[in-house]
Parts: sequence; C-alpha cells; structure tokens
Amino acid sequence: MMHAPHTFGVAFLTVDWRPWTADWALVPFHFWSLVFFVFGCIVGSFLNVCIYRLPRGMSIVMPPSHCPHCQYAIPWYLNVPLVTWLALRGRCKNCGAPISPRYFIVELLTGAAFLSCWLAFGGTSAVIAIIYAIFLAGLIVATFIDFEHFIIPDEITYGGMAVGLVASFLFPALHDVHTLTAGMWQSVLGLCAGAGIIYAILRLGKLLFGRQRLKLPLDTKIVFTETSVRLPDREIPYEELFYRQSDVITLRARTVELVDRGYQDVRVRLALRSGWLEIGGDRMNPADVPFLEAVSAEIVLPREAMGLGDVKFMGAIGAFIGWPGVLFSLMLSSMIGAAAGITLIALRRREWSSRMPYGPYIALAAAIWILGGKKIVRAIFAM
Repeated sequence: MMHAPHTFGVAFLTVDWRPWTADWALVPFHFWSLVFFVFGCIVGSFLNVCIYRLPRGMSIVMPPSHCPHCQYAIPWYLNVPLVTWLALRGRCKNCGAPISPRYFIVELLTGAAFLSCWLAFGGTSAVIAIIYAIFLAGLIVATFIDFEHFIIPDEITYGGMAVGLVASFLFPALHDVHTLTAGMWQSVLGLCAGAGIIYAILRLGKLLFGRQRLKLPLDTKIVFTETSVRLPDREIPYEELFYRQSDVITLRARTVELVDRGYQDVRVRLALRSGWLEIGGDRMNPADVPFLEAVSAEIVLPREAMGLGDVKFMGAIGAFIGWPGVLFSLMLSSMIGAAAGITLIALRRREWSSRMPYGPYIALAAAIWILGGKKIVRAIFAM
C-alpha cells in the first residue's frame, strides 16, 4: 500500500509494509529463527561457491558443485550444509582428498548471521531482517576472498552499491526514515561518505608511505604478466600499484627473461611504470612485453595505505548503513586492526600483520553496527 503524506506542500511516497509483515506473526517467532538459521546455512553453501570461483573468473552457476581434486560431481545428498562435511570428516567421498574447513566455517557463520538478523529485527520487521541478512552474506564473501586473494571482486562492491541503493529506496526504514526519497538520499550520502573518506585516506597514505621494499628469498622468481606482478605469496594487479604517473616498480635482477631475449648473470636494474619498461639501458613499451620473468632477492613496490577495492567496498557498505554507520565502521575497524596488529606482533608474527587485508576489519565493524552499534552510539549520546 502506497500513500503520499504532504510536508510543506511537497509529496513524498512511502510504502506501508505492515499488512505483509503481519503474516509472519501467525507462526511462532522461534520457528522463523530455525528457518533463518537453516536457510542461512544453505546460502552459506552457495557463498562457498562464490568465494572459490569469483576471484578465479569462473561462473558461479556452471559447472555444478564438484571436487576440485578429482572433478567428482557432488550429488545433492552429499551437499547438505554442515552435515556432509562432518559426516565425511572433511574429505571427498570419491577420492578422499581433504576439504578445507572453510566450507564448514562459512556455512555455520552464514547461518549464525541470518539467525542474528532475525533475532535483532524480526520482531519489528521481517523485511529488514532479510535485507540485513543479504548484506551480511555479501560481507562474508568479501572477507574470505580478501583474506585469500587480497582483492574484493567488483561483483561484490559495485553489486553491493546497486543493491544498497535500491533496498534503501524501497525500504527507507533501513535508515530510520519513512519516505522513499529520504531513504535513497541517506543511501547516497553513505555511499559517498564511505568511498570518499577511504579514498582520502588512500591518497594521504600514498604521500606518506608511497614505497614498500620487500625482501625475498634468494633466487625468487618474479613474474610480470599483462595484468599483474606475481610474487611467491601473492599476485598484485597493476591497477593496485600504478595509481599515479610517478609510481614505479624497481628491482635489481640477477637474470631477466623475456619472450624474445634474456639478460643473464647480471645485476641489471629493472624499472616498470604504467607507460614504459626499462631493463638496464633498454627501454620498451610494456604493451609489447606479454611476459617477463626476473630473478631477484628484493623488489620495491609503490604502496597504498589501502587498495581501491577497499574504496569501493566501503562505498557499498555505506549504501546500506548510511553515513553514521560509515563513521562508526571506520573508527571501529581501525581499532580492530590495531588490536590485531599488536596481537600478531606480540606473538612474533610481525610479517603476518603486514599482510593482513583491511577489508575484513571493515566488514566486522559494519556487522557490529547493524547488530548493535546503533544502540551503543545512542546510549553514549544519551549519557
């Protein structure tokens, strides 16, 4: 049901969802708690597919679920969330290869996230509970991909922005407002605030900490492809490195191999910018060099405080939770990141702290905001 209240002569459309949401109350509340948990575990099984396939550029629809080791097509009765992994003790039924505990963890975490959304919002709005459950599902996918690949796919960031804007327009109660236009406005403000603040941090970090010197094991092979530089423990897209014209990758290589030539047993200086490649005294166009492999014990990379993926990710989060949630998430994520870094250093894992992506901290802080952060902030201001 739609109606248009008038304020100062201006009509604003609102949507009354109460007749639809009232039907949920006909069934005991905790019946829906069980439904949300079970459905969340099922969604978690699909999220595992997304986590594995999206960063690899694979379709999330075809082929059907299969063992990555033996390609055994998994039948439905061996694809029951939580139960199958426990029953098979984390191994493939066909070849016995180990199945990562991540599959079980994601299913359980997604079930818990859906249940938490129902418990937090189901009493007032089943629609809001569903929207936030979808939002948390996106955060889970982004978190596990960022942990493993140090990227957040555009399907999550741009897709999240679009879904956040549409959801905020149709369900303005996400932002504690009552008109469609107000909901959309709050979403746009959140998107701009999230992306804008992270972008400003990225630019400031570039000015202050623009170079990163990485020590590598002797005779480490560094591969330069058409789209990224490949190190032993990670692959970094050029778009994450070449942000300004002055950005450059440098190293002293013992050997350099190209498709049509090689530089052997020398300490040749290799420098790569977005527009040119220099090896020793030879300069060439990187577009004409589809493959390059260098052997070196050190590489100097242009460094960002965070990646452009984090900018887009925070924009998507802001579209759902608005600018107050953005400010809360940024402050809390920095505190979580600092605590994690200090803990790893105390455990003598300093190298781990330097390789921790920032996306998971943002995701955790955003989840805390929607599940209780608003109440915390209101209590603080009430005091």
